[in-house]
Amino acid sequence: MTGPQRVPPGEALTGTRVLAILRGRGADHLDTVVDALVECGVRCLEITMNTPGALEAVRRATERHGSAAEVGVGTVRRADQVGPAAEAGARFVVTPGTDPRVAAEVHRHGLAYYPGAFTATEVLTAWDLGASAVKVFPAGLGGPCYIRELRAPLDDVALIPTGGVTVEQAADYLAAGALAVGMGGPLLGDALHGGSLAGLRERARTVLAALGGAP
Repeated sequence: MTGPQRVPPGEALTGTRVLAILRGRGADHLDTVVDALVECGVRCLEITMNTPGALEAVRRATERHGSAAEVGVGTVRRADQVGPAAEAGARFVVTPGTDPRVAAEVHRHGLAYYPGAFTATEVLTAWDLGASAVKVFPAGLGGPCYIRELRAPLDDVALIPTGGVTVEQAADYLAAGALAVGMGGPLLGDALHGGSLAGLRERARTVLAALGGAP
C-alpha cells in the first residue's frame, strides 16, 4: 500500500536553507518586508493565515516576484483554508500540527506540505501523510541536540526546526541534520511593524552566509 504523493521541497528552500515566517498584526508593511527579503536572497517566504490580508499579500508577492521567490501560507489549521491559498498562488502550506484532512486537501491541490510535529511519533505520522518536510515545532525547546537525536532513527525524514531558532544557532541546526530552518521574529525583528529594514537586511544576509544558502 502506497502513501500520498510527496511533493519535494522547492529549490528556494533547499537552495537557501531558510524559511522566513511573516506573522504581523497588520498588513501595512508586508509587501515592503517581502521585497527586502527577496532582494537579500531569502526566497522562501511563509505568510501566516492569522496575519491580516495574508492571501492578498501572497497574491501580490507572487505577481511581483514570480519564480524568483516561493511564497506559501502558514498557520493553516483547517482544510477549507487550503483552496483559497492555492488560488492566491501559494506554493506550499505550513501547519502548526498534523491534520489528515488538511494533508488530503494540500495533496489534492498539488502543493508542498510542511506539517508541524515534535515527538518522534508525531514526526513519523506527518511524514507518512506525505509531508515534503516536517516542521519540528517548537524547536527551541530541544535545540540542535534534539534535532540530532531525532535524526538518528529518522534519517530519511527531512526536518525543518522552527520556533525559537536564533540567528546565532541557525547553522547549528543544519549541522545537526536539518534540511533548513524556519525563522520568524529572530530574523524579521520588528520590520513587519514599521521597524528597521536595514536591520532586517543585515540579519538576512548574516543568516544566509551562516547557512551557506545561495541568494
